[in-house]
Amino acid sequence: MTVREFLTNTAILSTIMAIAALVEAAVRCSVEYRVAQIAEPRAVGTISVVTTSSGERIEAEHFVFACGAWLGKLFPEILGERIFPTRQEVFFFGVPAGDSRFAPPALPTWLFQEDEIYGMPDLESRGLKIAVDRHGGRVDPDTQSRLASLEGANEARRFVEQRFPALRGAPIVETRVCQYENTWNGDFLIDRHPEIENVWFVGGGSGHGFKHGPAVGEYVAARILEGAEGEARFSLASKEMVQRRAVF
Repeated sequence: MTVREFLTNTAILSTIMAIAALVEAAVRCSVEYRVAQIAEPRAVGTISVVTTSSGERIEAEHFVFACGAWLGKLFPEILGERIFPTRQEVFFFGVPAGDSRFAPPALPTWLFQEDEIYGMPDLESRGLKIAVDRHGGRVDPDTQSRLASLEGANEARRFVEQRFPALRGAPIVETRVCQYENTWNGDFLIDRHPEIENVWFVGGGSGHGFKHGPAVGEYVAARILEGAEGEARFSLASKEMVQRRAVF
């Protein structure tokens, strides 16, 4: 199996299951999987080695940094003002036993753009998912609180009462505090390091990166392995230092 086939064909069921499946498939394709904290590479031209915080040295021809909300922290001089990590709260409302109106196929994934709120049906018996699509406050991904706020819960409750009146008074059975790594307008960042030719940035998922994973992987593989021309909208040069989201 080629790298392109592997990236294209990896199925995703949910975030955790997908990551586990990705690691398992990668190992089968002779990828060496490690958990490590990488130090920022500093050089001009090319590099052959990156170093972990424990002092381990990893050698390669090309290095791809796809670090999510940590991308700006790892490359502060270049990306510190171009990647905006934000806090995003998610709530799951309990559905009455046996009520199929809130499960697929009766209820699809949906978005009320005027409310800037989206959600998903009751999947895996987790409840009706409610999340705000506007960007939250800027945070440090290493220190932000992972507890949902009372304000966020109250907004979600008001929305459920208005749009799903049959769930009025339903309990919140699960919460999540996620994080986006936004670019200024919501487009991806997929480009070379401006000073190190064999180092690549892949980020700026802006809340929609995960579902585009196979296509992004194919695009990155083509750029690195085949020298394919890049999209201008994904370039580092196109990334401004103010938030003005236009791509959803």
